[in-house]
Amino acid sequence: MKSKSEILKILTCRRLMVASNNADKAKEFGEFFGPGWTVLTLKDLPEKIETVEDGKSFEANARKKALEGSRKFPGIVLADDSGLEVDYLNGAPGIFSARYAGDPKNDIRNNEKLMFEMREVPEEKRGAQFHCALALAYHGKLLADFEGICRGTLLRSPRGIHGFGYDSLFAADGFAQSFAEMDSDEKHRVSHRGKAMRRMQEWLRVS
Repeated sequence: MKSKSEILKILTCRRLMVASNNADKAKEFGEFFGPGWTVLTLKDLPEKIETVEDGKSFEANARKKALEGSRKFPGIVLADDSGLEVDYLNGAPGIFSARYAGDPKNDIRNNEKLMFEMREVPEEKRGAQFHCALALAYHGKLLADFEGICRGTLLRSPRGIHGFGYDSLFAADGFAQSFAEMDSDEKHRVSHRGKAMRRMQEWLRVS
């Protein structure tokens, strides 16, 4: 396994791949790393990769995606698996967040299904959390993984025009705005993905 110093040397090229076809996730990661970084996705590879996300946890799926991507890409691969866990629904949609309303995945239908299932749930029982697992891999070897959780409340109707997924239905604890009403800097300060990224940056000593 590569040492941290070797990983940092590889990262001096300021280039990595996010093991995802989700352009919104790639955009968020690009914002975290900042100007000068090249953040690629699976769509940039000549060979198509379709990872079967059959893990029983966010961590398992993130590791699998990172490892498979790192066998096709010569540099560092970062994989994310994340979703919304609703207390009242015993943690659902959880690892099935992206396809909660079935295939093909669709944010609008996912949100509509969640609103319908929670339509009669009182405010005091609408607790939820966003959960993010990150994994770093290189040449088929797992380097490290990181976790971030953001607690909050599930709203009754969508609010805001930014973000993606369930952002418009989620307000983090201590905030009146939904994630979709926040600008990107504010969201990154409190979000599950932001927390996981800061743990990764601390581990790598990348600022």
